[in-house]
Amino acid sequence: MLPIKASLAILFSALMIATPAFAVTAARKSTATRAHSSHRLPAKARTKSHKLHGQQMIESSRVTEIQQALIREHYLSGDANGSWDAQTQAAMQKFQSDQGWQTRLIPDSRALKKLGLGPDYSGAINAQGASFSPPAPPSTIPPSQASGFAAAAGVNQ
Repeated sequence: MLPIKASLAILFSALMIATPAFAVTAARKSTATRAHSSHRLPAKARTKSHKLHGQQMIESSRVTEIQQALIREHYLSGDANGSWDAQTQAAMQKFQSDQGWQTRLIPDSRALKKLGLGPDYSGAINAQGASFSPPAPPSTIPPSQASGFAAAAGVNQ
């Protein structure tokens, strides 16, 4: 027969191995599934699930500018009234379609730029004395400067 110490060691080892098999985990409710009546929102507050973000409509003065540009480009007839109506929307969609762009109800930045209504940088800090004209033709560049450009670009003249 086995000595008592060896028997106890085997018994203790068997208990250590078998204990996790019989362990019971306590069931806990998640805080997400619990709802306290004091924390519930009224029915009206729960139905409004989203906020409106961004610009919701075009200002009347801007609509007038867009309409004037569409009239100038012969996409809209009549007078600019400052109302973003169906006729103005159709004219903008036709303009965008003729440019080969996606037709949207709201004009995008490239449509506004093409109509001449892009950003105005004349009031910018560094705009004083700046020219927004195209660069001078290459024939007006001094020869020493032109050769420096060519050398820097690695181009033979």
